[in-house]
Amino acid sequence: MTLPRPHRHDLFIALAGFACGLLLWSYGLYTTGDRVFDQRWAALIPLAVMAGAETVRRTLPQTALFVGTLAIVADQFTNGNLVTVLMFTDIAYAAVVYGSPASARRIPYTTGLITVAVTIGFLVWWQNAIALLIGVLTGMISFMPAVTGSIVRNHREAAEAARLRAEQTALLAEMDRAQAVVAERARMARELHDMVANHLSAIAIHSTAALSLDEPATTRQALTVIRENSVAGLAEMRRLIGLLRDSSGDAEPAAAPTLAGLDALVDQARANAGPSGLALVLDDTRESVAGLPAPVELAAYRIVQESLTNALKHAAPGEVRVVLGREPRALTVEVTSPYGERPGPTAPGSGAGLVGMRERVALLDGTFDAGPVTDGGGRRRWRVRAELPMDASDEERG
Repeated sequence: MTLPRPHRHDLFIALAGFACGLLLWSYGLYTTGDRVFDQRWAALIPLAVMAGAETVRRTLPQTALFVGTLAIVADQFTNGNLVTVLMFTDIAYAAVVYGSPASARRIPYTTGLITVAVTIGFLVWWQNAIALLIGVLTGMISFMPAVTGSIVRNHREAAEAARLRAEQTALLAEMDRAQAVVAERARMARELHDMVANHLSAIAIHSTAALSLDEPATTRQALTVIRENSVAGLAEMRRLIGLLRDSSGDAEPAAAPTLAGLDALVDQARANAGPSGLALVLDDTRESVAGLPAPVELAAYRIVQESLTNALKHAAPGEVRVVLGREPRALTVEVTSPYGERPGPTAPGSGAGLVGMRERVALLDGTFDAGPVTDGGGRRRWRVRAELPMDASDEERG
């Protein structure tokens, strides 16, 4: 078995204590006289043992206390040395501070009981006030150091717990910051996709039509639509870049679209949908247009915008219907378009639009569904349906 290496501070304490005890011994300064072993050298044995116990006060605190207890008891049978007693008080203190949690709780109670037992024992034996003095001295060299060590240990544990709480708080703050960054990046991605994808899809479809048809009138009409969508897309990009560069601290996007602009959105999509053979219809069944939270209006507008963009890219010729409805506690948005192969030009898609719509609805604790359905006439149609609670909080601003 390999003994742990003593701490350098413990070695210094042991050497300094032994040197001081040796100095007192050389001058013949003892704590008492007329003991069982009154030889002059006998007091050096407990002193040396106690100094040895001091070397392991930090690495083996329970062993040091056991050996120190034997040494202090043996010292009572010699002329005694004051330094031996002082080193024992330090060992009792160290046993509580550096020992196991169980021993740290047990030692103060044990030393207190020993102090009481010694006092009562000497009172019964001597039956005079000197017994009380012996009890006080016993408490001073055993119970008081143990209590002091317990207080110090409790303060250290409280400081360590506070440090751990501070580290955990900093870690949670960093996690919150990272989540906020991720959420903000997702919001920016949704905004960028919703604002630009519609214009770029129209540009791609009309440019394909202009290249595939050798008709000057059709080409001129396609180039006109391409120019209009390019200008609108650039304007949207400039607005988004301006928001990102704005350092005023205003977290709200300027001029966020609302359902009041839905007619203009459908009219623009209707102009872009000409080459695709799509007829757009807006059916707003809401009895009242007031009282909708801003996040709900923004989410509904973006869902309609992205649904029309997807219809422009992928829908077969036919009717695209946008239906808005208002229930007691929710706003419903439903967009249906013909489902099937389209003969004309198409634009590629990555599926990011569906992901963005689903995220917007999830942030408002609503329900979202997208996929092919069969209508009453047995025709296959692609349906996007969202139900947005109107008591949604303002946590989602786009």
